[in-house]
Amino acid sequence: MPLLIVLAILVLLVVSSLFIPRHGESPRPEQGWNPTEEVFRDPSSKRLMRVWVDPENHSRHYVPEDEPGS
Repeated sequence: MPLLIVLAILVLLVVSSLFIPRHGESPRPEQGWNPTEEVFRDPSSKRLMRVWVDPENHSRHYVPEDEPGS
């Protein structure tokens, strides 16, 4: 029984981690951010991401990019 509880908790953590934004990730670019030419496929989520830079503090933000043909 304790093993079942531990497995249930692990499954819950893994599933919930799919919906938690990663460090520097944003659902959409904020006003004033500049897009870069840097586009990559996130290895964990398999989403295409573009790097945006905030010119005020030079921080980098990762925003999901529309897939070609979608």
